[in-house]
Amino acid sequence: MLFGGPGGADAVDAAVAGGGADEAEDRDERVRGNGAESAQKNELQPWRKQCWCIPEKDAARFVAQREEVLDEYAKPPSDDEPLVCMDEASKQLLRDELPSVPMTPGRPAREDYHYERRGTQAIFCFFDPHRGWRRVTTRDSRTRVDWAEEVKVLLDEHYPKAHKVRLVCDNLNTHGIASLYEAFPAEEAHRLARRLELHHTPRNGSWLNVAEIELSVLSRQCLDRRIGSAKDLRTEIDTWTAERNRDHAKVVWQFTTPDARIRLKHLYPQF
Repeated sequence: MLFGGPGGADAVDAAVAGGGADEAEDRDERVRGNGAESAQKNELQPWRKQCWCIPEKDAARFVAQREEVLDEYAKPPSDDEPLVCMDEASKQLLRDELPSVPMTPGRPAREDYHYERRGTQAIFCFFDPHRGWRRVTTRDSRTRVDWAEEVKVLLDEHYPKAHKVRLVCDNLNTHGIASLYEAFPAEEAHRLARRLELHHTPRNGSWLNVAEIELSVLSRQCLDRRIGSAKDLRTEIDTWTAERNRDHAKVVWQFTTPDARIRLKHLYPQF
């Protein structure tokens, strides 16, 4: 009998089941080996890591700024006080040293691994998620003055009739009213500041900025390749921007403050 021993179903006679004593020993050895392999998986592996967004230690400030931004997204669209999100990025300019080989049927394009570095360009992205409009520009630097000049264009050229623009941006030290006073005379800086309402995302919480989503799309669709000059970069970005604006590509944000209090409850101070 296969299952007639005192051990029940586990007491299998290896010889009757089709294997001898040697095979039974081999089976026991494999079981012990699997246990050792499982233990090895639980050991520390210092060569491995994960990139993770770790919230700041000041939980109260983190959730306060997060709810402020989420509340702005929840407000209905307004022509008098439009919502605009802005973010920055940089693009390294790389020029091929040898011409690329174009694609052919059944074979992708090929480029030589040698390239020439041609500097970097700063990218400024202003995105209106309700209108499906964006403005993306390039500059040689990302200073306070650069940011202030970009904001002035936004206010005076793109939203001249708006009483106030609600601008969501991250916590860079250049993103502040002081930058306006560094770039312009006090009277002009004061005029611009009165039409600008800043809302900063939390530290380590830039994922709350919709403009970051738009820059991600730009990177995947337009910048994920070598571009060798600032002129070519501007041409590519202008073409991409015109197409996106023509399609009125929008972002429908659905994550709200009540959602955060449930799904991210562990990030709130506990009482």
